Amino acid sequence: MKIQRKRTGTAAQRVLTAEVAVVGALLLALFVTEIPSMMREMKIWRIAGGLRAGHRYP
Repeated sequence: MKIQRKRTGTAAQRVLTAEVAVVGALLLALFVTEIPSMMREMKIWRIAGGLRAGHRYP
């Protein structure tokens, strides 16, 4: 005897979930590739004085 499983969502919900997963993966990949640039900017910011620089660098 074959057991039928109950579907947990409509096709549209499954497609939406897949799209969210793809967009999330792309955003994560973009963030990971930008980490070296962010680290470089943080170094420059610290060399320039960080928060203590105040009004010296507009």
